[in-house]
Amino acid sequence: MSNNKFKAITLKLLKYIGITILIILSLLFITPLIFSERIKQEIKKAANTKLNGELNYSDAKVSFFHHFPSLTITLNDFKLNGSAPYKKERFITAEEVSFGLDVSSLLFSNAINIDQIYLNQSFINIKVNKNGEANYNVYIAPKETQKSDGSETALKLEKIEIKNSQIIYDDQSTKIHFDALGFNYLGNGDLSKAVFDLYSKAKIDRLNIIYENEPYLMNKKVDGDLITKVNVNSLSFIFEQNDLKINKLPVDFKGKFDFLKDGYNMDFVVKSTNSNLEDLFTAFPPKYITWLKKTELKGKTDLLLTLKGKYIASEKKAPNLNLDLKIRDGFVNYDKSTFPVSNLNLDLATQLPSLNPDLLIVDARNLSLNIASDYLKTKLYVKGVNNPEIDVILKAKIDLEKLNRALGIPDIEVKGMLTGEGKSKGKYDQEKHIFPITNAVINLKRGYLKTKYYPNPITNINIVSQITNQKGTFSDLKIALKPTQFTFEGKPVFLEADLNNFEDLTYDIKAKGTLDISKIYKVFSQKGLDIDGSIKADLALKGKQSDVEKGNYTKLYNKGRLELRNILVASEYLPKPFLIKEGVFKINQDKMTFNNFLAAYGQSDFKMNGYLKNVFNFLTLKNSVLKGVFSLHSKYINADEFMSSTASTTTIAVPSKSEIPTANQETGVILIPSNFDLRFQANAEKVNFNGLTLSNAKGALQMKNGNLSMQNTGFALIGCAVTMNAMYRGISPQKAQFEYDIKATDFDVKRAYNEIKIFREMASAAEKAQGTISLDYKLKGKLNGKMEPVYPSLIGNGVVSVKDIKLYGMKMFNAVSKKTKHEAINNPEISKVDIKTSIKNNIITIERFKFKFAGFRPRIEGKTSLDGKLNLKMRLGLPPLGIIGVPLLITGNKDNPKIKIGRKSEELEETKDTIN
Repeated sequence: MSNNKFKAITLKLLKYIGITILIILSLLFITPLIFSERIKQEIKKAANTKLNGELNYSDAKVSFFHHFPSLTITLNDFKLNGSAPYKKERFITAEEVSFGLDVSSLLFSNAINIDQIYLNQSFINIKVNKNGEANYNVYIAPKETQKSDGSETALKLEKIEIKNSQIIYDDQSTKIHFDALGFNYLGNGDLSKAVFDLYSKAKIDRLNIIYENEPYLMNKKVDGDLITKVNVNSLSFIFEQNDLKINKLPVDFKGKFDFLKDGYNMDFVVKSTNSNLEDLFTAFPPKYITWLKKTELKGKTDLLLTLKGKYIASEKKAPNLNLDLKIRDGFVNYDKSTFPVSNLNLDLATQLPSLNPDLLIVDARNLSLNIASDYLKTKLYVKGVNNPEIDVILKAKIDLEKLNRALGIPDIEVKGMLTGEGKSKGKYDQEKHIFPITNAVINLKRGYLKTKYYPNPITNINIVSQITNQKGTFSDLKIALKPTQFTFEGKPVFLEADLNNFEDLTYDIKAKGTLDISKIYKVFSQKGLDIDGSIKADLALKGKQSDVEKGNYTKLYNKGRLELRNILVASEYLPKPFLIKEGVFKINQDKMTFNNFLAAYGQSDFKMNGYLKNVFNFLTLKNSVLKGVFSLHSKYINADEFMSSTASTTTIAVPSKSEIPTANQETGVILIPSNFDLRFQANAEKVNFNGLTLSNAKGALQMKNGNLSMQNTGFALIGCAVTMNAMYRGISPQKAQFEYDIKATDFDVKRAYNEIKIFREMASAAEKAQGTISLDYKLKGKLNGKMEPVYPSLIGNGVVSVKDIKLYGMKMFNAVSKKTKHEAINNPEISKVDIKTSIKNNIITIERFKFKFAGFRPRIEGKTSLDGKLNLKMRLGLPPLGIIGVPLLITGNKDNPKIKIGRKSEELEETKDTIN
């Protein structure tokens, strides 16, 4: 072939190629213009019919070149709200979202098929509430039975690509939260099928995983190749082959995840085999990263984590969690310590059925290490929490200072030679008095402890202890501390104890020394707690518990002295700390006596003299009763401060000196401990209780079996002498029972209305009354969590004697005056009358009583309710002698009484107490 002919063919070929390219480029530009409006209309139609969430975007562009060679429609400033109950909150926001379109569906079909999705600079916010309701159910899948004309936009994905995005997943039902920041994802597969394989590549710059507010992974890099089988019909994911790398730790991840109607079904297996020990720690929470930078780590690890089962919050179902961890030939050296940890070996298996801590099993088949010639070898098996099964073997001879430096334990400095050897196997059950068979000796010599919370250490710690139990019972348990001592702030403390037979405890205890509680507490400081004060002890206690119970005090030798100053005592029964300002206790056998015991509780002050008995039993036995007799004097008692409190979030076990800050609190009733048997002869100059101010209160009080009783108690209230017998019992933090009978002579009605809340509520008609009243009444009922009476529960009866009463502006008498057209009835004045009443089911029944004023002789009887409703019958005897009378019915309520002439009316509806 000649050169001219070859040249002509080449030019012609290039010409055709150029024309073809020009036609293709023209089509690439023209096609989007031709189909642009149709595509936009179909996308809007699909958004309205297929999405169960509000969709917004700024503009839409159709192009082949945005994700070449795919034809895509790109929505800028994309915003999609979630499904119910999160319809007003963002689910997905993105700088742009592109949908790849199947070109053949544009040319040969009425439908438009979306086969690709691209998200760029997106924020995906996934939320699940406590009931398991999620915001991601935004796509309305077509029903299988629904007929289609073939013109609907279909979602048949083959590719998903996400770039530079963030995903936040917050599931309140499982308490799982994770953040994926810098998320990049590419997924390919025929997503149009009901069951398909999804091939994925994922990279995450920072992954955070938090469970129950505790961080497990923070700022971890993730790089993975994944193969996932997806079942669209059942919304099921099978993770077939997933090779991940979390920071430096290689992980094989397999499993299954099904979305259920009200939860999840999970079967996950996470495995890392023969990995480096250092790589394992790179996947740990961030607080260990600083430690890792200064630490040399060697050794191999195996990790196996499984999570299997259903999680359905409404049915309280949770999956089983298992974790196996092995460390072989480990080596740890923090900050180039002279004595590193070597031969570190761990074989740990844990099981947590149904994620229930009470079912936890920890099986540490082996934990051993060496520091030079020192060693630690232990085996531990624990099943359960409340009544655990235990199998422990310990053998140790180790210098704690060397161990602390080799491991780099922060914020604490410890020293001393710890030696121990022992075994313990069996079940611990306090109620059945079962104790593991045990033989152990643990000693510490020349101990030293210093923390960052206090500048001075606890020094010269020496402990010699032995625990033995050969029969597995409380009766065979023996604990010996001979001796134990330490020095703090230059003050030595000595303790020796020999305890035998915990069925009938035989004890021999000697204690001597001074403890500055506030300073020693700071060594172990904990946020939210505050303890103050000092204790000086010189005690010798020896005896047997049964002799204490039987009163065989001649067989005891309990002597000594205990001085307390500024001690804060916190109790589960009281919302505030009880401050012992000073007190010297003298112990003689089972009696603890003290004189001029000064204490304070909130605003209240106390000075007591007396004694306590059965103290040793009370301190050592759960249900033992503390007995005592006291004389108590107080200048001021604020009884409202003794009300219990229940917090809506976490409570603080030991309150601070200033207050007890514990989230949102609700007041509760005063609870009396059931194991108190205490008698007080009390004298309080002033008592504040639920809005009442009592003066010069005197009487005998007794706390016993959870009850508070008062006999012959007298006090002054609004200038009136009152005597009362009463009984009170707190049943729960929100409920109490009370019973009392009260006598009060000649108290001022107007002052009672102004100063006594319960009087205003039960005798609201006395708002403008003047004069004096005497009271002789018995009443019992229940109190709610605010220490207020539950009116339907009140039962009582008694006599109210009125004398020289002037009833000004009382609406009932005003209404009678208008009805009978006798103005003299407007403001009656009553010289003396006894009114007998009874209370039950929220109704006050008033027995018939008569009185006279201004020539009239009224006779009244009937019923009123505690919420103000009236059903009274009145005979208004007319002057001069009342022989002729007008029968009246008074109904309505205290604010709007209705008067009519007659004798018959409907009974008031009773309200029975429904609180158990």
